Amino acid sequence: MERPNAWKNYRKTEIKKAEALAEAYKRFLDCGKTERECTAYAVNTLEQAGYISLDRALAEKKKLKAGDKVYVNQMNKAVVAFCLGKKPLEDGMNIVGAHIDSPRIDLKQNPFYEDAGFALADTHYYGGIKKYQWTARPMALHGVVAKKDGSLVNICIGEKESDPVVGISDLLIHLSKEQSGKTLGEAITGESLDLILAGKPLAGEEKEPVLAQLLTILREEYGIEEEDMISAEIEAVPAGKARDFGLDRSMIIGYGHDDRSCAFAELQALLEIRTVPERTCCGMLVDKEEIGSVGATGMRANFLENAVAEILNLMGMYSELSVRRALRNSQMLSCDVSAGFDPLYASAFEKKNSAYLGRGVCYNKFTGSGGKSGSNDANAEFIGKIRRIMDQNRICWQTAELGRVDLGGGGTIAYICALYGMEVIDSGIAVLNMHAPMEIISKADLYEAEKAYKAFMLEA
Repeated sequence: MERPNAWKNYRKTEIKKAEALAEAYKRFLDCGKTERECTAYAVNTLEQAGYISLDRALAEKKKLKAGDKVYVNQMNKAVVAFCLGKKPLEDGMNIVGAHIDSPRIDLKQNPFYEDAGFALADTHYYGGIKKYQWTARPMALHGVVAKKDGSLVNICIGEKESDPVVGISDLLIHLSKEQSGKTLGEAITGESLDLILAGKPLAGEEKEPVLAQLLTILREEYGIEEEDMISAEIEAVPAGKARDFGLDRSMIIGYGHDDRSCAFAELQALLEIRTVPERTCCGMLVDKEEIGSVGATGMRANFLENAVAEILNLMGMYSELSVRRALRNSQMLSCDVSAGFDPLYASAFEKKNSAYLGRGVCYNKFTGSGGKSGSNDANAEFIGKIRRIMDQNRICWQTAELGRVDLGGGGTIAYICALYGMEVIDSGIAVLNMHAPMEIISKADLYEAEKAYKAFMLEA
């Protein structure tokens, strides 16, 4: 039952393909450190491949048919793309869905203050993190500032070699006896994750001169007033590029593998569909998974259902029953990463049922915690079909669960889509250091995931 290492079966041509995909993925990670940046990348890539926005199709009253390609841009934070198939949409779709948000540090709406000669920013962390991992490292600022006149100021500071970086300080070892006596979860608190932004006073300014210096820089270089931060979304993320990891260059280390590795593989698979598929193919890149898939851009929102309704209407086939049937008859891969077995922390895993780096795309029958609480728990019949698709297409794959039974757990968007009555299973890439500022994946797993998602979407 032990799954083989994918690298053992690769010929030189496959190794070249895996390496080329990895290089493209690293570029995607570098320019997509926020959900907005990932959405912009996806929209641009889809349009280059011949997709048109559903809004445009609606405005032009375009009659959609098999072979047409449309997408929905949901508030610049989520994307749903459709390649319409030969079979009626009522018969269902082959859906792959991933999330493009990742754990990070967000600036508060009233963030700036001065203390002890520093200008700092209050923050609120986003998603599940080990707080101590986010200190004493260079951070970049990404995001947007929405001004009262409706204009947007895009922010990206800390990624160019000439850019300054910011960061969160940590206590020196010589004075950390009390801190070291605390648990990992208590040593650093959420309110102490404040970013150091400046340290030089503004000449001639007596009251809070360092803060005045910071606000002057924001005003003169970016056209931002302090009040504009009320309507800003600024995220602090690890600065720097994704890089090859390991002396054999078999892995990639970077920020946001969870879940942008699956999102990229899914997007590439969708772009690889050159002919009219039998069933409609749907790719989803969604937001807010790390905090419960809430809000208008999370999977709990109705943008998938709304898009299907609009497409059916443009095909002259709309009814409420048709929408329900289209969703109920769909099948889906919920593409999210899985915890890779780590030999340094072997006690957290159950070896026979763990995901291993390099052994291909991973399928999780269930996630949840404890007694499968909060899990989708895929049907055996659907898993049997997945096995057939994978083996027929000579894809390297494995199965896993998230750690030991009583130790912890996690969730994905699978259970939300299953509410429509469709068949769903979790499928993803094994990751080391999940939710840390820098995570690790295998290039082989990325390559196998892209092949798996394409094969699934093209299944008749």
